[in-house]
Amino acid sequence: MKIIIAGAGDIGFHLAELLAYENQDIILIDTNPDVLSYAATHLDVMTLRGDSSSIEVLETAEAGNADLVLAVTTSEKTNLITAILAKKMGARQTIARVTDSSYLREDQRETFKELGVDSLISPRQLAAREIRRLVDQCTFTDVFEFENGKLSLVGATLDAQSPLVNRRLDEIHQIEIDVALRPIAILRGHRTIIPRGGTVLLKNDHVYFITKKGDSDKLEHFLGKKKMTVKKIMIVGGTGLAYETAKQLEKDYQVTICDPDKERCKKLAEILENTLVIQGKAGNIDLLQEEGLSSMDAFIALTPNSETNIISSLTAKNHGVFKTIAQVENKEYVHISQNIGVDTLINIKLIAANNIFRFVRKGKIEAITSLNGVDAEVIEFVVHKTNQLTRKPLKDLHFPEKALIGGIIRGEESLLPDGDFQLQVDDKVIVFTLPEAISRVEKLFR
Repeated sequence: MKIIIAGAGDIGFHLAELLAYENQDIILIDTNPDVLSYAATHLDVMTLRGDSSSIEVLETAEAGNADLVLAVTTSEKTNLITAILAKKMGARQTIARVTDSSYLREDQRETFKELGVDSLISPRQLAAREIRRLVDQCTFTDVFEFENGKLSLVGATLDAQSPLVNRRLDEIHQIEIDVALRPIAILRGHRTIIPRGGTVLLKNDHVYFITKKGDSDKLEHFLGKKKMTVKKIMIVGGTGLAYETAKQLEKDYQVTICDPDKERCKKLAEILENTLVIQGKAGNIDLLQEEGLSSMDAFIALTPNSETNIISSLTAKNHGVFKTIAQVENKEYVHISQNIGVDTLINIKLIAANNIFRFVRKGKIEAITSLNGVDAEVIEFVVHKTNQLTRKPLKDLHFPEKALIGGIIRGEESLLPDGDFQLQVDDKVIVFTLPEAISRVEKLFR
């Protein structure tokens, strides 16, 4: 694919890095010569200096021949104009990054689509929604829903009390269990394991399960996890993501935001309806204690500094807070998330990339997600035509060893298939795949 990325900042560079690994034909556009020079020496991409909202620059990039134009600069207006112009010039697909959440209303989306912007994404809003899911189901370290929760992907660490510890997976059916579940991945230290029948689960394994709608509470009980209801939440950092998160949480939870900037606190207090805003630093533990840190059920660290977020979350954990979530931008931190004591790490770049990658993958794709610390993807494919997928049971499909089917959504039904299951046209199939198996999986669903 020929892909043009406008904006070489955090998200643009990260997308270029991921796409370059897949041998895509990429042109990276930015006005800053320093970031372009860094990209040129670290990535296998072409670079072009200039304003992507300029017709001349887009012509130089041959936007009319592009399969995909990703406008992800920090300027909303630049992104919208870039996408509109690129589409008018003949680009097949255009995506623009926005921050104003009003643009994401259905009527606004339709207006922009008519103008030439095929898709709008707000990394901030995507991250806030993910945080909301994690708070709502606070026992789990990861929560991702397919088709509005018809199937859910959740992650949990097995402790000594779990009935799954020291059990082979093919023995799980011997346990009296009132929940439909399927383990699709195990993170053991830094090693990712695709679970098979003979796989033995161990204490401290971090296991990702596919479950049916409404079974999350049963899964908590089955894993021996204490049911916890979150009521009070503290957020440190008055960033845009903190605002978006508080806006999503304040109707259902008691939310407190702490930020050191006086003017920012005043603005947050004006635009948030039911959130307590206090001025102070994330590292001022005495102040946080005065504001009720030890009585909080959840602590969300969203300052611009990853290390501050991790340390303040660990401090909150040390003061008895049940659920901690920290925003980090360093990918290395994400890979050690299950080992450092913070329940969940949020990375906006990865969340945005997951949302965009479904436009890059081959086959008809509804959603993509990645798992903290796991070098793999979970992809929701649609069976869109009659082929070998629909003619044979799963056990005869020669599915790659380094991938597995976790669940099927068929209309209103949620199914956890066995080897005798046979797919049908319009089935939505949740596939877990390691990087080396992605191309083979794509061919099956193409």
